Amino acid sequence: MPVESGSSAAARQAKQKRKSHSLSIRRTNSTEQDRSGLQRDMLEGQDSKLPLSLRSNLLDLFSQIEREFENLYIENLELRREIETLNDRLAAEGQTFEGADLAKGALKTKASHSTSQLSQKLKTTYKASTSKIVSSFKATTSRAVCQLVREYVGHRDGIWDLSVTRTQPVVLGTASADHTAMLWSIETGKCLLKYTGHQGSVNSIKFHPTEQMALTASGDQTAHIWRYMVQLPTPQPVADISQQTPCEDDVDFSDKDEADGEVEGPNDCPSVRVATTTLRSHQGVVIAADWLVGGKQVVTASWDRAANLYDVETSELVHSLTGHDQELTHCCTHPTQRLVVTSSRDTTFRLWDFRDPSIHSVNVFQGHTDTVTSAVFTVGDNVVSGSDDRTVKVWDLKNMRSPIATIRTDSAVNRISVSVNQKIIALPHDNRQVRLFDMSGVRLARLPRSNRQGHRRMVCCSAWCEDNTSCNLFTCGFDRQAIGWNINIPALLQEK
Repeated sequence: MPVESGSSAAARQAKQKRKSHSLSIRRTNSTEQDRSGLQRDMLEGQDSKLPLSLRSNLLDLFSQIEREFENLYIENLELRREIETLNDRLAAEGQTFEGADLAKGALKTKASHSTSQLSQKLKTTYKASTSKIVSSFKATTSRAVCQLVREYVGHRDGIWDLSVTRTQPVVLGTASADHTAMLWSIETGKCLLKYTGHQGSVNSIKFHPTEQMALTASGDQTAHIWRYMVQLPTPQPVADISQQTPCEDDVDFSDKDEADGEVEGPNDCPSVRVATTTLRSHQGVVIAADWLVGGKQVVTASWDRAANLYDVETSELVHSLTGHDQELTHCCTHPTQRLVVTSSRDTTFRLWDFRDPSIHSVNVFQGHTDTVTSAVFTVGDNVVSGSDDRTVKVWDLKNMRSPIATIRTDSAVNRISVSVNQKIIALPHDNRQVRLFDMSGVRLARLPRSNRQGHRRMVCCSAWCEDNTSCNLFTCGFDRQAIGWNINIPALLQEK
């Protein structure tokens, strides 16, 4: 009968003790004394070059981590029960709302208040947390409906910006990193015209308020003004790309990005190669440009930390707006007044007032903690700013010390837009999502995104077009496509 050698017996004993160690990581009801004894046994049987005291300290630390996770798990269960209790109390009073994640500290405070106070505080605080510990619960029957109507495909690189003309014919314009800008038929998705005058990435596109002229900003350190003439094709029946989908029922079936391939550009699309006016004076990338009210002046924003105001007819530099500490990221003009807002990587945005020709005042807004990616005007006296700090803030021009509403999200926010009629804010995100909020910060919807529809890369920009019946919201991203959506927000949701 064979006899087991001493080395084989020791190896078997060490293997058994390592197995007992792996099992001990799971949660048991053993006492701390049993654990420490088990740890000593493991230390004696394991072959390691670490000193025994150091190994013992490591095991103690792992035990503490395990206890912390256990405490978090227990707190999570208690938090779920508290939310169910609070929701039942609200339902009993006939008040329901669309929930989201709640912080435990806020729940403890709400427990001592009346049901009406609970309802109001929950509505204003549930948006503040991005924790995914607690699953959301639905409580509204009137749902926002979002339908993907059409995709605009033809660029060979990501699309930074898009805009819709303010005059007839109404067309969609896109600005791309492939050095071109394109005009599209909204109804058919066909490319109507391509502008190829820039030598660098085209970073923004805006249309003249009354004439068929476009303003584009580029990485070639210039801004171009160019005229266009397009003829709209005969509208085709809208393809049923997607069924009408409740905006909150989207499921991200796959995080796997589809193969890009090489997108074939429109071969029969006419081109414009020469600008009517070229604006030169920046020493860095021109990241954005916009028309002032009336269309006689334009403003440009650059990575050289300055914004420039130009006269369109003479191409002369009227003012150089300096003061930002880092590169500018965006600029926007007021639709009815001579006001300009510039955004920057220095975490601020600035309001420039040109209403009085003799006084050019400036106000600095300091509400963000990271790059301000965009700030836009509404029709009234509000400015809405978005940032890489994952927040969007609504400001009152008459009281600029603090925002009147703050929207907290789970991803960096890019170039936002606000609808004129309904005052709905469209938030394009780095995580490929697009969310809709009202001006008070209440979330209304999220556009569907799955492996069958929606953006497959970062969403860079959004733009509203409320004069069009088929598509009233457009988005673009680094998946080389723009998308036209039909958004139907019930009045009940907007009044919440």
